[in-house]
Amino acid sequence: MAKKVIDPGLGTASVADAKRMVNKDGTFNIAHVNHRGRIFSAYKYLISISWGRFFFIVVLGYIVINSIFAALYVIAGIENIIPPSGDVLKDFLNAFFFSSQTITTVGYGAMAPKGLAAGWISTFEALIGLLSFSFITGLLYGRFAKPRASIVFSKHMIYRDFNNGKAIMFRLMNRRTNVMIQPRVKVTLSISEEKNGEFSRSFYQLQLERDAITYMPITWTIVHPLDDQSPLSKFSKEQLKKLNAELVILASYYDETFNQVVHQVHSYLLSETELDRHFEKAFYFDEDGVTTLDHKRLSKTTAIER
Repeated sequence: MAKKVIDPGLGTASVADAKRMVNKDGTFNIAHVNHRGRIFSAYKYLISISWGRFFFIVVLGYIVINSIFAALYVIAGIENIIPPSGDVLKDFLNAFFFSSQTITTVGYGAMAPKGLAAGWISTFEALIGLLSFSFITGLLYGRFAKPRASIVFSKHMIYRDFNNGKAIMFRLMNRRTNVMIQPRVKVTLSISEEKNGEFSRSFYQLQLERDAITYMPITWTIVHPLDDQSPLSKFSKEQLKKLNAELVILASYYDETFNQVVHQVHSYLLSETELDRHFEKAFYFDEDGVTTLDHKRLSKTTAIER
């Protein structure tokens, strides 16, 4: 019989329309309120977001800071940098270009501050520029140096025949070309159930066909047999898709790039399960006999013929 396990840290409280606990990107689906932000929180955020969003923030910050200093130069008198053109927009753009030269310490020499007001503003801006670019350099190093797991999970789980019974499966793959050493997977099932008008979560540690392998140069299909030891064995395949249940997966392996063990979290809702399908092979042998892995075929499935 399936045995419940102690709450792994996800919380036993639930409601009828509770959302998934883990997002698709592996982050926990938790909204924080009354949270006091700190500079270290900003650092963690900036080294964790996507490269596109990171460079958008950098460029936006660069434009905003230069616009603020350009406005200060115009207020202090554009004649302290360059002769006025009589056009407010052109004067602002000239101040903006002078600000960008000052904050980056380029200093082409075509424009230079004259007078105390412009001198103090440019002096303070040079300091801001040095601090800002030092901070961005630190962020770039942090983004490259931060250990990150590179596991890709199949889009869906599948439900199919397995060893004279049934099983649910999902597949994973290494996004990079290095070899994962001693990968391990731990799968926790969370089922939201109603008792006496109140909803609560029950947790089960799912038994897997294999929870560890030595290497993972290609793909690895994780199999949970729906035998007598499975908490899901009492449900039909149609009932499985209707369960308010989630599989939370913790994958770990030794990464030779970072010289340490890295971890990655993922989850599947049982409602996302594809019924009576099997995964197609994601690798093949080329004409020279070399194993070729097609990363686009990780989630490729085919209906099982009856």
